[in-house]
Amino acid sequence: MPQHDELRVLLVDDDPAVLRSYTRILARDGVTVETASNGKEAAERVMAASFDVIVSDIVMPEMTGIEFLKAIRAHDLDVPVILITGEPALESAVRAVEYGAFRYLTKPVAAQELWETAIRAARLHKMATLKREALELPGNDGRGLGERAALEVRFTWGMSLMWMAFQPIVGWRDRRVFGYEALLRSDEPLMNSPANILDAAERLGRLHELGRAVRAKVAAAAEAPESAGFRLFVNLHSADLNDEELYSAGAPLSKIANRVVLEVTERASLYGVKNVAACVARLKALGFQMAVDDLGAGYAGLTSFTQLEPGVAKLDMSLVRGVDADSRRQSIVRSMKKLCDELGMMVIAEGVETPAERDMLAELGCDLFQGYLFAKPQRGFTAPRW
Repeated sequence: MPQHDELRVLLVDDDPAVLRSYTRILARDGVTVETASNGKEAAERVMAASFDVIVSDIVMPEMTGIEFLKAIRAHDLDVPVILITGEPALESAVRAVEYGAFRYLTKPVAAQELWETAIRAARLHKMATLKREALELPGNDGRGLGERAALEVRFTWGMSLMWMAFQPIVGWRDRRVFGYEALLRSDEPLMNSPANILDAAERLGRLHELGRAVRAKVAAAAEAPESAGFRLFVNLHSADLNDEELYSAGAPLSKIANRVVLEVTERASLYGVKNVAACVARLKALGFQMAVDDLGAGYAGLTSFTQLEPGVAKLDMSLVRGVDADSRRQSIVRSMKKLCDELGMMVIAEGVETPAERDMLAELGCDLFQGYLFAKPQRGFTAPRW
């Protein structure tokens, strides 16, 4: 098994036997585990040192796991927190995702599940930390984003070379185009990934500027005759919900709101959004529909459903990939589709790449598909392959 160099885990539980058991599971392959017997002690440790992942019980004296998580988020919005409970309840689950828990596990937790969940969370956090640190470094022969001044130049240039690609979403049963998702692209070499542009915008405090530019470009593209009659799916960063321009009836995208589905990813926390329910009500009053993107890949699913009240749910490609040969994925997709049907939500399966995946998804009740099997994202509104 590969070494997990310098990963630091904070384990919190008021039961000494549980602490010993979980420590034995996690303290291997170079992973360092520190322990705390209650939330108050753990909060003090978090204030004094940094960790790659925190694993905490929910029911504890002095400070509950939810209160501990809230205290962490006041100090650190990024560190992944895995909450474990022997008394699962909907209220605690909702609170957990509201404050950005990475996972919510129910005791007894299998050793392998705990290990894999903790290591995945820690590695993702480590990667995100390294990416942020890279932005602080001087340029590396012009290949890095460099210091802030260079980042400003790269981002501005990237914005000037930005364009929107469109990928069709199809109804398989009727062989029809249901809509198109707008996807951010740039011809600037160091900003040719949406993740790079978003990271830079976030670091520079220019997320609203980027969001407005994306929405304006989608609105402009929607004037093309070949887009007429199709829904347009537009991704929103959670920070966009705090931008008043989004709610202006005179904004470019608002003028075609009845054709637009706004996607908010399940991977993102809505913790920093002011009054999400009121924001959603304002958007729906303009005519927009709401969608939860990447369903099954993130930690904010319950928050997304309770606060966004989406009409569309997009199944993440991690559930779709290889679904034809994986009974567990099939069971999850079938259950999610049934639940969404009961809630009156349309389901779109993303990342469909093979006929076998398509056919299995259809067998499981899905009909709306998006993926390379039908078309790659391209300039303009291209017809899918059937």
